[in-house]
Amino acid sequence: MDQIKLTIDGKAVEVPKGTTIYKAAKTLGIDIPILCYMDLKGLNIENKPGGCRICVVEVEGRRNLASSCSTDVSEGMVVKTSTIRVLNARRTVMELILSDHPKDCLTCAKSGKCDLQDMAIKLGIRNIPGQEFAEMSTYRLDTSPSIIREMDKCIMCRRCETMCNDFQTVGALSAVNRGFMSVVAPAFEMNLEHSPCTYCGQCVAVCPTGALTEVDHTRNVIAALSDPTKTVIVQTAPAVRAALGEEFGLEPGTLVTGKMVTALRTLGFDYVFDTDFAADLTIMEEGSELLGRLGKFLAGDKDVKLPILTSCCPAWVNFFEHNFPDMKDIPSTARSPQQMFGSIAKTYFADKIGVKREDLIVVSIMPCLAKKYECQRDEFSVDGNPDVDFSISTRELGFLIKQANIQFNGLPDEDFDKPMGESTGAAVIFGTTGGVIEAATRTAFELHTGKSLSNVDFKELRGLEGIRHATIDFGGFPLKIGIAHGLGNARKLLEDIKAGRSEFHAIEIMACPGGCIGGGGQPLHHGDSTILKARAKAIYAEDTSKTLRKSHENPYIIKLYEEFLGKPLSEKAHHLLHTHYFDKSKNTFSI
Repeated sequence: MDQIKLTIDGKAVEVPKGTTIYKAAKTLGIDIPILCYMDLKGLNIENKPGGCRICVVEVEGRRNLASSCSTDVSEGMVVKTSTIRVLNARRTVMELILSDHPKDCLTCAKSGKCDLQDMAIKLGIRNIPGQEFAEMSTYRLDTSPSIIREMDKCIMCRRCETMCNDFQTVGALSAVNRGFMSVVAPAFEMNLEHSPCTYCGQCVAVCPTGALTEVDHTRNVIAALSDPTKTVIVQTAPAVRAALGEEFGLEPGTLVTGKMVTALRTLGFDYVFDTDFAADLTIMEEGSELLGRLGKFLAGDKDVKLPILTSCCPAWVNFFEHNFPDMKDIPSTARSPQQMFGSIAKTYFADKIGVKREDLIVVSIMPCLAKKYECQRDEFSVDGNPDVDFSISTRELGFLIKQANIQFNGLPDEDFDKPMGESTGAAVIFGTTGGVIEAATRTAFELHTGKSLSNVDFKELRGLEGIRHATIDFGGFPLKIGIAHGLGNARKLLEDIKAGRSEFHAIEIMACPGGCIGGGGQPLHHGDSTILKARAKAIYAEDTSKTLRKSHENPYIIKLYEEFLGKPLSEKAHHLLHTHYFDKSKNTFSI
């Protein structure tokens, strides 16, 4: 690769051709301030529109200042990053941005974690000249089931657009208008509910201001906990335990399962359960569905719907309902673990403790913003009473714990309550890409072959590559498995199925980078693959530490079928644990 020699602030440096001034400066330890720029190394995504102009520098021989994040180096270039001219330009740019920005920092959801606020402090902005003469742009508030768009706070960094269009290929967001009135919005300026938005929340995860935030359910949860007439139970997703500690200064990948349980009891939940219990249940239903289709295929049925697609991720479900409605009979009909838990909690468990359905409040702690949307889908309720009442993110749980003045890091470890707190190692790996299909494989293999697995670690299904494939020996039959995380990667696999090019028998799809560990409701990771790998390592460590590592060996799942459901795919199981999908392509506008 060609090397380019240049000088930055009097220091000589040599970098590969195509390197930007910003990256070249970083190799010298020179920190150029950035706002719109975003480099998600783990996802191979770079947002460098050069739009905010905070990163401007002087380049010798050029009349105008150059945007360092979007200008490539050239041979012999002389760059100055800290002249008075540069400092003045950055301050002026920041003042102009702030002149059209709301001043509600005290109540803004991003206050204290706002890149714009941090940059204003860094540049020493204390007043905004001429603001009294400026007329601020105003936009209507757009509230969806999961995400709030407050475009008065949009600074046109276009990070959200990059995530939505380049990584996810959803196309729900695009730049509209020009000049002072420019903003990122859904197509034709519709609201998010009438766009192809999947509610994955990756836009929220990268937004540097309060323009995109999650719908806050913590007030609802506090109100429920304060109501003496309600029994309030909570379920926690597997990916939460691998990331929650980051909200309290712990290293990424620190497992805090026991402390999380203690914190939830301290907050006042009547029962603290584990979504992993329902993940084991999901495997029993989804795994049986896979074996049923596979049996028909091996018997020569040419009409059997293969590959079967996993259905645990609500953002992914929303994606295929919008984009591939003609394929809605291919995914498994099994509900997600969140929704299976809610259904069983408000029937089987409610009966056991003698509480009416309407007096039992089910709260979920999820790494995912799409779960807020999922629990509000009409099909997951009975006479208007939802199976899962409220879903809060990992970040929101961290906020609740801090608000309650609980000293999290000093808490003792406690265990989940029974019966819906018992799970196997197969359930916990649902939290990372490849985990659902690995868990299904462990159970399906033993049920299909009648043989016991000597090694349950299907490491060929693990990793962070966007699309992976593996072939598993299923008692002499080569079971071909595909895995994708990120909806852009999912689209490629679905296009192959549509075109008849797919040879897979089963495919797992997760919307977020790394699966649930990189969900839109997790502590911000900015696509850092080291953080995602640390969280995944923690997930697999908990799996390894479990006495039982196959879903069909969970004694409480066995008892649930014996006492209540009958058997997998029974009529009762179908009614409580399965769902159906919809054609949403005609109800949305896309870009």
